[in-house]
Amino acid sequence: MPDGADCAGETRTWRVGGMDCASCVAKVERAVSRLPGVQDIQVNLMAETLTARLGAGSDPAAVADTVGALGYTATLRQDSDATPQPRATYDHSGHDHGPHGHDDEPGVSLQSPSAIVPPGELRWWQTGKARLTWRLAALVAAAYAISLLIPAAAGAWVFAAATVVAVFPFARRAWALARAGSPFSIETLMAVAALGAVTIGAAEEAAAVVLLFAVGEMLEGVAAGQARSGIKTLANLMPRTARVERGGAAVDLPADQLALGDIVQARPGDRIPCDGVIVEGQSAVDESPVTGESVPVARGPGDPVMAGSVNASALLRVRVTATAADNTLSRIVRMVEEATASRAPTQRFIEQFSAWWTPGAMAVAVLVILAPPLLFGGDWATWVYRGLAVLLIACPCALVISVPAAMASGLSAGARRGLLVKGGAALEAIGRAATVAFDKTGTLTAGQPRVTDVLAADGVEEAALLRAAAGVEAGSAHPLALAVLQAAKARGLEPPPATEAAAIPGRAATALIEGTRVTVGSPAHAAEQGADLSGFAAAITAFEEGGKTAVVVLRDGRALGVLALRDEPRADARDAVAGLRGMGVASVMLTGDNERTGRAVAGALGMDVRAGLLPEQKLREIEALKAHGPVVMVGDGINDAPALAAASVGVAMGGGTATALETADAALLHGRVSGVVELVALSRATLANIKQNVAVAVGLKLVFLLTTLAGVTGLWPAILADTGATVLVTLNALRLLGWTGRPAAAEPGGGPSRSQGHADPRRPRTA
Repeated sequence: MPDGADCAGETRTWRVGGMDCASCVAKVERAVSRLPGVQDIQVNLMAETLTARLGAGSDPAAVADTVGALGYTATLRQDSDATPQPRATYDHSGHDHGPHGHDDEPGVSLQSPSAIVPPGELRWWQTGKARLTWRLAALVAAAYAISLLIPAAAGAWVFAAATVVAVFPFARRAWALARAGSPFSIETLMAVAALGAVTIGAAEEAAAVVLLFAVGEMLEGVAAGQARSGIKTLANLMPRTARVERGGAAVDLPADQLALGDIVQARPGDRIPCDGVIVEGQSAVDESPVTGESVPVARGPGDPVMAGSVNASALLRVRVTATAADNTLSRIVRMVEEATASRAPTQRFIEQFSAWWTPGAMAVAVLVILAPPLLFGGDWATWVYRGLAVLLIACPCALVISVPAAMASGLSAGARRGLLVKGGAALEAIGRAATVAFDKTGTLTAGQPRVTDVLAADGVEEAALLRAAAGVEAGSAHPLALAVLQAAKARGLEPPPATEAAAIPGRAATALIEGTRVTVGSPAHAAEQGADLSGFAAAITAFEEGGKTAVVVLRDGRALGVLALRDEPRADARDAVAGLRGMGVASVMLTGDNERTGRAVAGALGMDVRAGLLPEQKLREIEALKAHGPVVMVGDGINDAPALAAASVGVAMGGGTATALETADAALLHGRVSGVVELVALSRATLANIKQNVAVAVGLKLVFLLTTLAGVTGLWPAILADTGATVLVTLNALRLLGWTGRPAAAEPGGGPSRSQGHADPRRPRTA
């Protein structure tokens, strides 16, 4: 690709049909990367997309032609940045689901013209791959029938002719792949083995090999389609139509035509077609399709609802707050698709290994053919036959698909339970975590603290104390600030106007109120400012030992009084910590709150604590914990952003909010602490599945390699060692779609990944 490619070029996305394994992804990436001016290439197997940035002078049609030459279909998506281009000009007879591109080829008698149907609209037996398999089966069956009617010598020629005709589409594809930078493809190995078998007089077996190869590839396509079913299931949660109020009447419109501010009606039993806010009605809403939370929640006027959730009991009128492309469900589907495209460390290793595997295996096959006859006087025909069988065993398809198939199923299974993991690297690291670090406020606790005590200094009224604190906290979204404002409101107090408001992260907030400087912060901060807290020391100690957060209110450096706030732990927090302990994972609370309060809350939950931490100190604690193994940090997705980014994996708590979805490596959409236990269990189940897949893929090849060299098995069992193993590992990966959330055994090791976040400077004073 030229260095001068236009970096400011447009990004285009094509729908690519026919990919069924990571090998297909590598072929497409390698071929497209050779086009001038094309860069930032990303191919997503599960989403069936190709995304690339085109430089000046680049032609989108050239990308489609290149992909089409490999045997896949490429269509510029309607939502791409340009007018849709036609597919490649080749007639692939419906290559919409042709794994590896092994479909009909132009100029071959096996094909019949047919319209190209968009991917996903055909049943598996109607696809171009399936049609090619049926024709090959008919061809081989005809060859067998003819061979029974003519002399044996002539029958060999019939099988030879049938093999040449049958192998031609694959040989042509192998040539196209070699020219595109993939000389060691399964097409090359199979074509060489089949034609080689014909030359040594094994034409009948060669014909069977080609047919078995086509059948296996067709089954791979079926399995790949099933592997995508998890994502499709999520997408299908979105209703196709919405009942919209227009001109005083309710009319049915496509859900993707909803506009911001529209009022939609959700009747009992309906799926809610949009993210929105209820303007009228009271009902129970089942959010389990989106968040995995099985208990319906009560919703009424002013409450938010999510697209895809089910209205259970009464009519709701909902105002649309997000378009179809940007609602919670759409974001989840999009993020799961993007996550399946990311490569986990294990997957990257397997792909790098497979790049050397096939050339090495071909060298071994040549050695098998040459060494015994030349060195030990072996029979040439025997060892050529065995060497050709080794060629078929050499394809790494089963090995390469073993990791992404399991990852895709694991990611989809998690998303259906409200566990959104944004990449294979994060999913892999979670299961290998040695420690889970939790923020306190809003994570281990409900994030809804309340003021329990108001202790004013001599000569200061409680109302004046609360009013001054509320003036400083007005406009803040921090849970403690909201608690102060709520307490003032309950007493009918109006916060005074404040200017020059500022935050001291992890310590205090301050503002100028009625000509005086008022500060609301921790006792430690008040002491640093020289405030005399001797009259409040005993009360502050008692508050903190009771698990309350003490906040000192200063006016021009003088203590006006102390507020005590308490945030109760979430109902499932203690069980979650116990669950992690049972899985061999340590838990620790990282909080900016004081030592006594931190110990009181952590002790009730049965976990360790690091208290009195400023944001930068949390980062140091994360780094120290990482010295003992991967660390998962769980926070609210806003004020814990630096710690989330520093951890091996950052997990955001949140009920499907944009912040929770975008900030960390993973998000618990249902907002339950027990979701962390489920994440670890899901990761370990996925890692176990990967190990099983690799064992099957490598084990079968080793078995057939040994039996082939010993002369026990021949060509057709060798092809089953590849396509059969590929089908087996894919089907095994599909078992993860039925994952139930049960804990799995510990997995050692792991590695860090990164996440991005943006801190809100107004938020943290105590965590």
